[in-house]
Amino acid sequence: MTPSERRVTGALSAIYILRMLGLFLLLPVLALYVEHLPGSTPLLVGLAVGTYGLTQAVFGIPFGNASDRFGRKPVITAGLMLFAIGSVVAALAQTASGMVLGRALQGAGAVAAPIMALLADLLRPEQRSKGMAAIGISIGGAYLVSLPLGPVLAAGIGVPGIFWLIAALALVMVALLWWQVPTPVAARQVQAPAGQFRAALSDPHLLRLDFSILALHALMTGMFVILPPLLRDQLDLPLGQHLWLYLPTVVLSIVVMVPLIVYAERRARLKPVFVAMVALLGVAVLMLLGVGHAVWGVALALLTFLIAFNVLEATLPSMMSRLAPMAGRGTAMGLYSTSQFLGAFLGGAGAGWLRGHHGTEGVLWAGLALCAVWLLVSTGLRAPAHLQTRLIEVGRLSPDRARQLTDELMRIGGVAEAVVIPEEGVAYLRVDGRTFEATSVERFSAAPA
Repeated sequence: MTPSERRVTGALSAIYILRMLGLFLLLPVLALYVEHLPGSTPLLVGLAVGTYGLTQAVFGIPFGNASDRFGRKPVITAGLMLFAIGSVVAALAQTASGMVLGRALQGAGAVAAPIMALLADLLRPEQRSKGMAAIGISIGGAYLVSLPLGPVLAAGIGVPGIFWLIAALALVMVALLWWQVPTPVAARQVQAPAGQFRAALSDPHLLRLDFSILALHALMTGMFVILPPLLRDQLDLPLGQHLWLYLPTVVLSIVVMVPLIVYAERRARLKPVFVAMVALLGVAVLMLLGVGHAVWGVALALLTFLIAFNVLEATLPSMMSRLAPMAGRGTAMGLYSTSQFLGAFLGGAGAGWLRGHHGTEGVLWAGLALCAVWLLVSTGLRAPAHLQTRLIEVGRLSPDRARQLTDELMRIGGVAEAVVIPEEGVAYLRVDGRTFEATSVERFSAAPA
């Protein structure tokens, strides 16, 4: 990356991580706070935790389309201001329903798609995967930092104070956007080929991944509807001491997660590791059912849950990018993102309703059933091929010549997929590094030697 590209990637990743911190910081503390608001019910507690996922899913595509029409930075600014307004509404909420409204407004500022699009506009094609990876890392980092930090902030400034802090961070994000991120000369307009949406909905392997991310975030959100009250009520652990449970389990989960991901990627063992982690989530739920009456049991169950969650959160996007066709990857990732946010909503609302009618054990049994269904679904998943992505500069081409070049590239040994983008003058290849010879495509390159 050039210095300019690194600055853009760093600034947009910072904006993303600050926004995700604003959502994740509340996970370990919000359920306990909403329980004491007037009008609170278990369902409203669950909605307060997860309703941001519903509005984020609903407004994600409209915000992306608006950024194509009105520009990336103005739309991102509008989304961040809506996020700030939602934070203020939540900070001032005097009832449980008011809190749900504030959280819904937070999620309605759905700036994920415009941020990704802005990053793609400002990076060269061959650097975009690095930029997307940086944002992906920022999401995982925000989640892991939030678990121990949320209880500390709640004990110090209270949950309303966290919302005020989040609102202030949103304004910082707006300033960072306009001061550190240049405005692209023209937004990159790429229309999905006709039928890509239908293709993504009919591909059984992509649907398995969509279900997987929905189930993962449903389990995660549901966990934090029941875990904070369980720690307080059944284990007599006050909120200020939750840090000492979350911090060591987060650190240990990272220590275990990294070698598992390295093994899965380098040894081309993504599917076996993936299936094993789904089973491990079920083990974590079983542990809560069996030994959730003791602090050590909850700590062990949480560690098991976080190891599986972190590995799955990191490997699912990798599997999606490998199984989705390059020409339809944007559509596939859009459905994947929508499934993720819907999972957060369903997990929060479902756990709240179940807790109100069947108690904590009812939530855990439902979670175990979800893990069992997910395990059955994941066993039918195709193992992703261990392919590499190559980019060739082919120069500006007519549409007819681009189609002809695609056919020629596909006849080269080791090329599994080829997509030529004539308006950008580039061709993307997915190749098997064991059989592909780089010299075989040199004659198609328009780049200077």
